[in-house]
Amino acid sequence: MLTNVAFTALGSVFNYPDVLKEPVADVLAAFRDHQGAVTTWFTVLALSAALFAPIAIGVGRLSSSRAMRVAVPVGVAAAVVQVIGLARWPLLVPGFAADAASADPAVAAGGRDSFALAHLVLGNIIGETLGYLLTAAWTLLVLAALKSPAWFNLLGAASAILVLVGVLSPLDLPGVDLANFVGYVLWSLWLLAFAVRLLRRSGDRRDDPVLVDLAVDRGPGHAQ
Repeated sequence: MLTNVAFTALGSVFNYPDVLKEPVADVLAAFRDHQGAVTTWFTVLALSAALFAPIAIGVGRLSSSRAMRVAVPVGVAAAVVQVIGLARWPLLVPGFAADAASADPAVAAGGRDSFALAHLVLGNIIGETLGYLLTAAWTLLVLAALKSPAWFNLLGAASAILVLVGVLSPLDLPGVDLANFVGYVLWSLWLLAFAVRLLRRSGDRRDDPVLVDLAVDRGPGHAQ
């Protein structure tokens, strides 16, 4: 929910992510025009990405299967790479934007080049490509570890596959960005459905197939 609020706000004040398709000078000019709001919402977005780590650790308690043991570090890694990618906006981009507005052509060119390099390495490669890959992998591993209803598995698997399609974004293939966007919308719904199931069944965990592994693997004394 926090991710979706921040993403929507950035779309409103910064035309994100479409603004990234503009020339670097235009992106940095738009950033300067709304720097306070943009840095604030990217900080919120980075915080929401960081929350993926405790989510992965908490979900890891639902099963002691091999798939879940792998899922925990994968989920934590997904949080780390996305925080790295997003944190460049409040930490690095203000300096790049200031340099790009310099009256010295060399300084201005250096600011634009530094932004482009950070966007490629920290944004495209680390934050996006690795983020898509690890998020999809975590989701599929969790589905493999838990005994869940068919609709829950279908929603999670569909969202993971569509999120994973995002790794093809640098190829500029038609429909990739839309598929990735739809994937994250579905993934958000899957996470909310996951949370609702956990909350609704907290009084009688043995009756919920999502939670059955916890009771079976750890025994009745650990099912609290």
